[in-house]
Amino acid sequence: MSELAEKVVKTLRYHARQAEVAARGAWWDLKRPLAERPVFVVGCSRAGTTLVYKTLSESRVLGSLQRETHDFWAALHPLAERGWSSHAIPAGAASDADRHAVSRYFYAWTGRRTFVDKNNQNGLSAPYLNALFPDARFVYIKRSPGDNLNSLIEGWRRAEEFATWSDQLPAKVAVSDGRYTRWCFFLAEGWRDYLAAPVEDVCAFQYRAMNQAILDARSLVAPERWVEIRYEELIANPVGGFEAVFRACGVPFDAHLRTHCETVLARPYNAFSEIRADKWRDKPNREAVERVLPQVAEVARAMGYPS
Repeated sequence: MSELAEKVVKTLRYHARQAEVAARGAWWDLKRPLAERPVFVVGCSRAGTTLVYKTLSESRVLGSLQRETHDFWAALHPLAERGWSSHAIPAGAASDADRHAVSRYFYAWTGRRTFVDKNNQNGLSAPYLNALFPDARFVYIKRSPGDNLNSLIEGWRRAEEFATWSDQLPAKVAVSDGRYTRWCFFLAEGWRDYLAAPVEDVCAFQYRAMNQAILDARSLVAPERWVEIRYEELIANPVGGFEAVFRACGVPFDAHLRTHCETVLARPYNAFSEIRADKWRDKPNREAVERVLPQVAEVARAMGYPS
């Protein structure tokens, strides 16, 4: 196929997709069906949440945008409304208007009332999401501090990928003596104290803040709607690990999903290097990670990772 033909096909597909979304949105405006039992994947950035989200998105019963939804949630509740204090949307912000807006958006784009959603900020907003959808299910993916911190540090070196939202940040970022000038991943309460800190301290702050927020939210959610799994368990046994996640969510784990999970670790879901546990110990960031491990020891123990 020629380059021109490819462009024509791509354009036609784009317009067909837009027409499909518009038609579903118009139908929703007539019937106004609310979303049912959505699944929210939460966890710290670089903890394996994309792996879990993409695998859940393979389900034939869950609607998925197949992409992160930062822009949607930020438009619904802009950071500026909270003085850029945090990406956490407070539980008190949940409203019927929000519930309708979210239900319409995901139905228009997926054609499903039951959907799976993930972005690297939703963990901070778990109380809000729980208030918005009292039947929602949460899948919390945990990762050992050494590997997660190492991957966060690597992520900070990829601002073009993880800082795309931060161009309007009302603060000067000079992390690691100015080596990093764009804020990556998410904002948690107290982020301004780290504007000029070493990058490993910033990453320890983010790991601690996100996981503690999720652990605090756990008590608000009925146990049957809360699923936890360690990243290390998934990579050691992806079929068994994911089957447990799907069944805990009440989502069928069929032959298609089993086949997908048999080769899931070979899929490039945002992995920076080979997928294995405890790999931080032979990486260039080892010394920096070791220095800040005491800063996350308490939350790591609460997550089930001993010192």
